[in-house]
Amino acid sequence: MFEIFLSILAGMSFTFLSTVPGNQFPPPLDRREEEALFVKYINTSDTEARSKLISHNLRLVAHVVRKYYSTHPSQEDLVSIGTIGLIKAIDTFKCETGARFATYGAKCIQNATLSRMGF
Repeated sequence: MFEIFLSILAGMSFTFLSTVPGNQFPPPLDRREEEALFVKYINTSDTEARSKLISHNLRLVAHVVRKYYSTHPSQEDLVSIGTIGLIKAIDTFKCETGARFATYGAKCIQNATLSRMGF
């Protein structure tokens, strides 16, 4: 449970810092590396693989929040909620479906932010 809290906190901090000009997100993972990390995480519960998946997909949270909620007054809250949605997406994604994680993750992030807004 404590590891989950640290992952969320690290993710939120990274997201907030990445909105400052000059800071950048880690590059997106290529499909093979992403699949390998998911297989490793699913089969061995490797927290390092999970952390890498989180950090390399934080740009997806920022993208969803900017795309759908650019005028919302509390974007920081939405980024936090979106990060939780990202973590849930990573924990529930099934790579054997053949879908890209970004497709699944974006929907999970959007659903998390919508539920926070009361929709």
